[in-house]
Amino acid sequence: MKTRIEETAEIFKALSHPTRLAIICGLVKSDECNVSKMVDKLGLLQPNISQHLVILKNTGIIEGYRKGSLVCYKLVNESIKKIIKDLELENVKD
Repeated sequence: MKTRIEETAEIFKALSHPTRLAIICGLVKSDECNVSKMVDKLGLLQPNISQHLVILKNTGIIEGYRKGSLVCYKLVNESIKKIIKDLELENVKD
């Protein structure tokens, strides 16, 4: 069983990649998003986005759910949402 420190370190590690941080910022802004929209917004290939989503899901930061024929993702870790809002990263433009 992991300690709270180890779990928190994994969360920070997951957030340390610019693409994953951009995904999280987008989810803070829009509450939910599907992979196609992420591909359009971030200008990355679908397999690359999917790899990052797996990491975020495995750390409990996001969840995926079906919405019709699409899989949408939402931010479920409220602490992360607060951190991003406090840093005002959701308003940063590239």
